Amino acid sequence: MGIGMADLHTHTTASDGMNSPSMNVQLAKEAGLAAIAITDHDTVSGVEEAMKEGERIGIRVVPGIEISTVACGQDIHVLGYFIDITDEVLLSRLAEIRDTRQLRNTMMIEKLQQLGMDITLEEVTELVSDIKQDGDTIGRPHIAQLLVKKGYVASVNEAFERLLGTGGAAYVNPPRISPQTAINWIHEAKGAAVLAHPGLYKNDELVIEIIGQGVDGIEVYHSDHSPRDEARYQQIAAQHNLIVTAGSDFHGAREGEMFHGEVGARRISITVLDQLIGI
Repeated sequence: MGIGMADLHTHTTASDGMNSPSMNVQLAKEAGLAAIAITDHDTVSGVEEAMKEGERIGIRVVPGIEISTVACGQDIHVLGYFIDITDEVLLSRLAEIRDTRQLRNTMMIEKLQQLGMDITLEEVTELVSDIKQDGDTIGRPHIAQLLVKKGYVASVNEAFERLLGTGGAAYVNPPRISPQTAINWIHEAKGAAVLAHPGLYKNDELVIEIIGQGVDGIEVYHSDHSPRDEARYQQIAAQHNLIVTAGSDFHGAREGEMFHGEVGARRISITVLDQLIGI
């Protein structure tokens, strides 16, 4: 089970995951994987720790990123693999994106307050202070976790469906870079660009448009994709000669609820790594 397999989409405490980078690597070993990618939102600060742990326990760690973008009013995420995590230009650009993420957090909190919810950004920060280091990012799952803790919603999923997700009562979308820009940044940092979880966008016309902007691959297999989704995106990948990837989008459990999937919930042969490196 899992020999020669990789999970190419996981998050750590460097962004909105619940586990340290080292713990993600350990979970990969427990899941019988040969490789795992660390793809935190708009930061590579967890990659070095993960790679050291991978060397220690014999798990290959792929240096990655998940860059936040917007197209047609829709949040679009672009994964980057085998990027140069020391590239100063990329690091500077990512810092600017994190500033935008912090602005969004502030705007969302203000909307929640307008809806009568007693919640502050300081409370969100305090909630995660024991797992965060300087430079780590705070995202919507952290806000959702506080909403559950304070009893405003019953689950993280409800928080996203009613309040924080696209179309939710507290959803905001400040100006962000385009998918095309993220693709260019990844390529300039010597990486491969892959469109993350296309099924979540509910807009295959937009997916095809972004594919035309130069992505190298598409995340066909994802914890939130149905078998029908996977079959459709497998076909689209074949039509456009794209690399096919798979990822759990692991974030860990919040308030007893697993966000997306466990490490290894979606996996693919490590032979795909040679394709990604070859871009």
